[in-house]
Amino acid sequence: MSLTPDDDFAAAEFALGTLSASERAAVAARRLREPALDAAIRNWEARLAPLAEAAPPVAPPGDYLAAIEARIAAASAAQATAAPEASLAALRTRLARWRALAIAASLAAVLLAVGFAVRETARVTTPREYVAILQKDAGSPAIEVTVDLDRRELRARRVAAEPPPGKAYELWIIDASLGAPRSLGLVGPAARGASLAAYDPAVVENATYAVTVEPPGGAPNGKPSGPPVFVGKLIPVEP
Repeated sequence: MSLTPDDDFAAAEFALGTLSASERAAVAARRLREPALDAAIRNWEARLAPLAEAAPPVAPPGDYLAAIEARIAAASAAQATAAPEASLAALRTRLARWRALAIAASLAAVLLAVGFAVRETARVTTPREYVAILQKDAGSPAIEVTVDLDRRELRARRVAAEPPPGKAYELWIIDASLGAPRSLGLVGPAARGASLAAYDPAVVENATYAVTVEPPGGAPNGKPSGPPVFVGKLIPVEP
């Protein structure tokens, strides 16, 4: 059984984690009995896997040397009355071992912190580029959208879509935080740029991008004239 465009879009939303709790539960139940939907979700998860790199770093553990020494000192006091000399020698051995382990843990923490710093520096200096192919279904790419998230610049062009005679395609950014869809301008056969400076980077990255059919000059009153004919989401471009 082949997937409908809506099912493929639902698979992408499921992989992105943007569905509501009830919608996600419904899709999760369907994927158990619909192999095609399950395969689509797995495919989107593989394509979106680089987003995991955006997870914030975890701070390395602190230095537990003082706590370890306090526990050893407490054990030493408890055992002093039983065998003072033997206990003291054993505790000294244990203390030396714990000191060595603590130093090794501290060095590992430093190396881990340096590794995170290097990764974050590389992430800052590497342009964050995204692409979305707006389409009706997986076999019909219509509009290509590319975004430079650091510069907040967007470029869009028609790939294999011609508007009806006397009509034009208009691109919209859609996100719950924005309220109504916001126009990003008309889309022609040549790449056309648009500024995203007015939008938060998180909104730009996670929004839905859609195209509607409008009069040649664009939608009247700045509102879509009808439902989207092409939709898509941004995914990161791997270097």
